[in-house]
Amino acid sequence: MAERRDRKKYDAEFKRQTVQLADESKRKVGEIEHEMGLYQGAIRHWREELQKDKEQAFPGTGHLKPTDEEMRRLRRENEILRQERDILKKAVAIFSKPPPTGSNS
Repeated sequence: MAERRDRKKYDAEFKRQTVQLADESKRKVGEIEHEMGLYQGAIRHWREELQKDKEQAFPGTGHLKPTDEEMRRLRRENEILRQERDILKKAVAIFSKPPPTGSNS
């Protein structure tokens, strides 16, 4: 079985400072990544995240951006409402059937 390599996790401040260093430095991004032990393309990826959403970039493990959290909550609420609707449809179908005819007494 292949040995699992643990991924390094970097906090938001480290990522911001690394991107700033790459932007202000005259050195190549690849050199900086190599010296810091980062994967190739890390700084480019972090820079893109910062450009997309500067305030909410790098929310952290297990945390969603507020808009994503709201979307997740609404999807879950929608699923619950669908389940409730389906239950009510089944109940209406059961109770709207005419009572069985015949003499059971």
